Amino acid sequence: MSQSRIRNFCIVAHIDHGKSTLADRLIEATGAVEKRQMREQLLDTMDLERERGITIKLNAVRMSYTARDGVEYELNLIDTPGHVDFTYEVSRSLAACEGAILVVDASQGVQAQTLSNLFLALDAGLEIIPVLNKIDLPGAEPERRAQEIMDLIGARREEILAVSAKEGTGVPELLEAVVARVPPPRGKEDAPLRALIFDSYYDRYRGAIPSIRVVDGVVREGTEITFGSHTDDVYHVDEVGYLQLGQRPAEQLEAGEVGYLVASLRDVRDARV
Repeated sequence: MSQSRIRNFCIVAHIDHGKSTLADRLIEATGAVEKRQMREQLLDTMDLERERGITIKLNAVRMSYTARDGVEYELNLIDTPGHVDFTYEVSRSLAACEGAILVVDASQGVQAQTLSNLFLALDAGLEIIPVLNKIDLPGAEPERRAQEIMDLIGARREEILAVSAKEGTGVPELLEAVVARVPPPRGKEDAPLRALIFDSYYDRYRGAIPSIRVVDGVVREGTEITFGSHTDDVYHVDEVGYLQLGQRPAEQLEAGEVGYLVASLRDVRDARV
């Protein structure tokens, strides 16, 4: 797909402000998973995450979205932790994105971790889409909280979206905002391969499997790769694909795209983030 129709973004928020629930609504709205397969906090897969209701390990999902103008877009959502203990994981996510949805609880307002994650996103040069969540709550104060956001980042009132992740209110408008406001990636498709590793995990049968954002070039089965300063070893790519609530093999990943690769890596340290 042309880079002009790719949007790579994340969601940043204070803990319990509804980030994972909003991610679930976006996935549901784009049809990335059937409604009968939906479960709360779909991107949170670690047992501890589901038990405590927080996001620790990074997850990513590719969604296909047909905008109101009839154009189909590839949306890559990279989930981020909202808890203060996981700032490093947040910074890894941001490096793979061009935009960030800033979620603020309409009843609680801007909190400490809101600021921390926002400043990380601003330092990374991301386009910020501010969102007031939980507008369905009796204690919601959308105008007061919107003013807090305007004072914080200089946003105009009309740029601040109102949603209820629980009810799904405002989600279609948020998807349109992602398409309109998040810049597309600008990698060089004919350049040598460069990719950013933002996560990895170990599979007992296939070795370490890194999640990547292709910066320049193309990676496909048979491509020879190295991992920069970490090791001089040369690996041959066995498989590439998309992250779509699981792994979906593909012929190749092009500049701007997000996915995974398999290259018989023996140790996750060989693909250090």
